[in-house]
Amino acid sequence: MSARRETSSPTPAISGWRIYTRPEVVAMSLLGLAAGLPFLLVFSTLSAWLHDAGITRSVIGFFSWVGITYSIKVLWAPVIDRLPLPLLTRLLGRRRGWMLLAQSGIALGLYAMTLVDPATQTLLLALIAVGVAFASATQDIVIDAWRIEAVEERLQGAMAAAYVAGYRVGLLIAGAGALWLADLHGWIFSYRSMAAVMLIGILTTLAVREPRVSLETAARDIEARLERQLGLFDLQGRARLLAAWFVDAVIAPFADFFHRNGHAAWLILALVATYKLSDITMGVMANPFYLDMGYTKSEIAAITKLFGFGMTLAGAAIGGVLVARIGLYRPLLLGAVLVAATNLLFASLALMPPDLHWLAVVISADNLSGGIATSALIAWLSSLTSVAYTATQYALFSSLMTLLAKFIGGFAGVVAETQGYFVFFVYAALLGLPAIFLCLWLPRVQKHIGTS
Repeated sequence: MSARRETSSPTPAISGWRIYTRPEVVAMSLLGLAAGLPFLLVFSTLSAWLHDAGITRSVIGFFSWVGITYSIKVLWAPVIDRLPLPLLTRLLGRRRGWMLLAQSGIALGLYAMTLVDPATQTLLLALIAVGVAFASATQDIVIDAWRIEAVEERLQGAMAAAYVAGYRVGLLIAGAGALWLADLHGWIFSYRSMAAVMLIGILTTLAVREPRVSLETAARDIEARLERQLGLFDLQGRARLLAAWFVDAVIAPFADFFHRNGHAAWLILALVATYKLSDITMGVMANPFYLDMGYTKSEIAAITKLFGFGMTLAGAAIGGVLVARIGLYRPLLLGAVLVAATNLLFASLALMPPDLHWLAVVISADNLSGGIATSALIAWLSSLTSVAYTATQYALFSSLMTLLAKFIGGFAGVVAETQGYFVFFVYAALLGLPAIFLCLWLPRVQKHIGTS
């Protein structure tokens, strides 16, 4: 259920860059770092570790299914939103208690991964990685809720910017940082160092304040109407309480979304599900491709992580300007086209001998395109949420956004191993066509969607 922070008096105006010095905004950047750190450690960085351990590309591809955990987090988001934790909720509050539990699970899980031999205990390593991904997805849910509830609406833009910046730094640490440490001291030292970095998130959670929230009137009206339509008022005792909890927490957010968008809701969900299909599929085999091409881990870190990091931020900034100037749909279409097209650049790279300059050009195009696409996608998804169910509906979109892509990405290693990297990247480019067609079709039903 959506909630907003209670304020007893107007907040003084803050101009310019001073808004980023507010304690909540600074804390948001640190929580963003904690959110970004685990993702690559169970995705592309883990792929590099598995490659070094002699694991086949097919098995590495199947390991990407670990990331499906992020795609189904909407299934347990209502539980996290409503269920208090023994002791932790009483000591820290609803949001901070869950946040601390999730962060502790991430740190312990990353350490546990270093106690396993990937070559002989591959299945056990996969199970631990799933546990880390589950704790990380849980942390994402709680951080989103805390962000929405911790400050008033006019500060949400600054909170979002701080989160994205922190998240990117977390990705940089888990990508370039982990690869460099692995190159110098081995994978065990690298992953144990990443577990220690999670202390940043834990200390931030202990330092921030628990939001004071009040229920949205809009949410109460929607839920009362659903309970009345489903006949819950005829039930008694615990049966009514349990049924009302399920309706309010699980059914109401989805009912609201379909009510507002009508038949266009299915088109929206189809685009959400396919938009990152090409990008995520390519990402599964990116590090194994670089290593098989003969690039060292330090070269990969320098070009694909550090240089690519800057290009991603530049692309995101361009995407934001495009959305502000020409609306949502054309930047959304542009991002879909560019992401698919850059896979063809990787296909050409697969036919060449190792060349750091050409690698830098391809990585620049890929990250610039990804930044534009991400900025447009986030802006579009944000416009789809209801004020009454911002957190729950955004969890739905973010889960659906990667579910199909993660599943299909699991077969990336099979395609690369049986057909070669050139065919694989052409295949990844073709996976971008459904999103392009849906972006072209979407404006035709714009009047039914309520966005522009």
